[in-house]
Amino acid sequence: MSHRYRTSGFPVSFSLILTAYLMSLTSPTSFLQVNLHSNTNSESYQDRLSRLEGDKESLILQVSVLTDQVEAQGVKISDLQTSLVEHQLKLSSTEEMLQQELLHRTSLESQKLGLMGEVSYLKLKLADMEGKQGHGAERQHKAEGLLKELRILKDKVEHLEDQKLEYEKKLKATKFWLNKQVCLCYYESISSRLRRTQSGGLQAADPDGGPFRRGGLRATAGPRLTRTPESHDNARDLNIPFSQWSKEQVCGWLDDYGLSQYVSLSRQWIENGQTLLAATPQDFEKEMGMKNPLHRKKMQLALKAFTTKVFEKSSELDHIWVTRWLDDIGLPQYKDQFHEARVDGRMIQYLTVNDLLTLKVTSQLHHLSIKCAIHVLHANKFNPNCLRRRPGEENQPSPSEVVQWSNHRVMEWLRAVDLAEYAPNLRGSGVHGGLIILEPRFSSETLALLLNIPPQKTLLRRHLATAFSALVGSQATQEKREYGNATGHVPLTTTAKVKPKKLGFTQFSHLRKRKPDESDYICPIDSAALTANGVSRFPSSTHRGLSPSLDRPAERKEQVGIQVQSNGAKQ
Repeated sequence: MSHRYRTSGFPVSFSLILTAYLMSLTSPTSFLQVNLHSNTNSESYQDRLSRLEGDKESLILQVSVLTDQVEAQGVKISDLQTSLVEHQLKLSSTEEMLQQELLHRTSLESQKLGLMGEVSYLKLKLADMEGKQGHGAERQHKAEGLLKELRILKDKVEHLEDQKLEYEKKLKATKFWLNKQVCLCYYESISSRLRRTQSGGLQAADPDGGPFRRGGLRATAGPRLTRTPESHDNARDLNIPFSQWSKEQVCGWLDDYGLSQYVSLSRQWIENGQTLLAATPQDFEKEMGMKNPLHRKKMQLALKAFTTKVFEKSSELDHIWVTRWLDDIGLPQYKDQFHEARVDGRMIQYLTVNDLLTLKVTSQLHHLSIKCAIHVLHANKFNPNCLRRRPGEENQPSPSEVVQWSNHRVMEWLRAVDLAEYAPNLRGSGVHGGLIILEPRFSSETLALLLNIPPQKTLLRRHLATAFSALVGSQATQEKREYGNATGHVPLTTTAKVKPKKLGFTQFSHLRKRKPDESDYICPIDSAALTANGVSRFPSSTHRGLSPSLDRPAERKEQVGIQVQSNGAKQ
């Protein structure tokens, strides 16, 4: 029984006490001694023995019941311990899952913060794009309004031309009718006189009745009555020297030349073409009220062409074409100044730095842009359609083709190399193919600065540099790199300004006597270095168009706004 108690989980002391008690109950000697001593006068021995045996059996039964209960409780305790271990394992696994869930939740919160930051950046970018789109829509609306006005003006011009043709037809018909009437009157007068002569009597002619009355229509009046303003153009078409032009011819020429505002004062001063040929710029300012120095220069260049009788292709380009040319080279903001100054193709050819400063062009980059654009015009013999505005069929354009790209064509190239979002930043920048190829200081860094690409976007700038190098070619890339690494190199910036040259004290005495030199022009004429396709003949620029400023040594190149001495200018 003690073994069973030990297996059931009871203490050893309790088992020993219970065993001793049961053994004392089973011993007959001790039992008889106790009973005889304590109960001598009570029940009999047999009755007590039977009762004790019954108690013993009941106790044994109770012990067996208790033992079974203890075993059952031990089984339950073991089951509970097993269940406790299982629950502890579950609790530990649950804690691990909770830790993982917390870590996952923390990572999700960090991702959420990153996404919220990106959403805010996209919202700002969207607002910026909407602002740009609104600005572009406003520009487009203005452009549409200007196009409508241009169409209206074109219709009016066509209507006026139609009216002019009708008037010319009517004038020719009237001239024919007048000539016919004059001839009829002349023949009638001759026949009447012949009749009077054949009759033998000379009658006094009635001063009021004859066809030859005083104040009547004479036979020579027909050509005089039919003289029209076109007769001045016909006189100019007959290669009459300008010095022999009449006052009306000169005034008509001023009107055609875009200087119609000076016609009224010119009628009071000009006698013939020789008056203008012998005049000085001071006379133009005093007699004609020509205060604008560029108007005086325009007049002087035209009179010089009349005197030397040298035809220049640039003289065919009027001031209206120059405004379209400014659009092509990316400088539309100066169209009003150029139009007011009536700058035409001949003035573009002989443009100086001081002229650009007079036109309020002060940016050094814009000076270089105009200089390279004039170089392209020289190379193409002032062909008005030399610039390319739309992409062609070429897959990889050569530098000789890129040099003729307009500002819009450069923007199309940016869209082709996946930089479409930065292409609108080139409007008004003055960037065109001639500037990209001909200017040695214009690099991919300059283009990135003009496109407003942030410096921290290194991958985007590297992509632009790769595309730029592929566009200009390996030779031009190498020359631009060597020029940038040369000593004394000043990088090209968008904020640099051009200041007028300061004249020394000794130059004031010769200011009026000094004549413009070829080196004063913003793009000196060097016909030996130009070809028809925009590519120079310099040895270092066999396969692309380079300006004289790029091909001369770097130590002799000076800033725009300072007198430039080209290698071939004095040859």
